[in-house]
Amino acid sequence: MPEVPTNGSSSNFRDEVINATPGGENLKICLQCGTCGGSCPSGPDMDYSPRQLFAMIDVGLRDEVLKSNTPWYCVSCYYCTVRCPKEIPITDIMYTLKQIAVKERLYDDSDAPEWSESFIGFVETYGRSFELGLATRYHLTHSPLSKFSLGPFALGMVAKNRLAFRPERIDGIDQLRAILERAKQLEAEL
Repeated sequence: MPEVPTNGSSSNFRDEVINATPGGENLKICLQCGTCGGSCPSGPDMDYSPRQLFAMIDVGLRDEVLKSNTPWYCVSCYYCTVRCPKEIPITDIMYTLKQIAVKERLYDDSDAPEWSESFIGFVETYGRSFELGLATRYHLTHSPLSKFSLGPFALGMVAKNRLAFRPERIDGIDQLRAILERAKQLEAEL
C-alpha cells in the first residue's frame, strides 16, 4: 500500500463527509485499526485502504481522496461496516465520496463510474445485481479482445453455479423501486 500523503493542512472536509453520510459522525471516533481494509475483497486494488482514506479525510486532503479509486472499488458488501468496532458506516461513506467526486468532477475519468452506473441499473431493474450482464457489458466496452483469458474463470463460475445466465427479479420490485425513487428525491433536496 502507498504511504498516505500529508500536506499538513486541515479543513472542514471531514465535517462535509460526516454531514452528508447518515451515521457519519462515528468517523470522528475511528481507531485506525485497519479492520475495514483487512475485510475488503477489493482492498488490493485500491489506491488507499479505507483506513488510509479516513486519515486523509481527517487532515483535509480533499482532492487526493476524491481522485482516489478507493470509493469506486467498493463493492458494497458491507463487510467492513459489519466488522468495524466503532460502527462507522464505511460503505455509506464510500457512496458519499463518490457523490462528491462526481458532483465536482474530481474522479478519475475511467470506467469506474460507468461500472457503478451499470450496477445500479441492474439493481433498479431487477432488485439485485446480475453479474454476467455486468461483466459482459463492461468487457464488451473495455478492451474486449484482451478478455479471452477470463474464459476458464467464467466457466469455473458457471460450473459452480455462481454465474446465472439470466437475471432474476426479486419479489416486491415495485416496493424497492418506490424506496429508490424516494431516496433520489431526498438526495435532490440536499
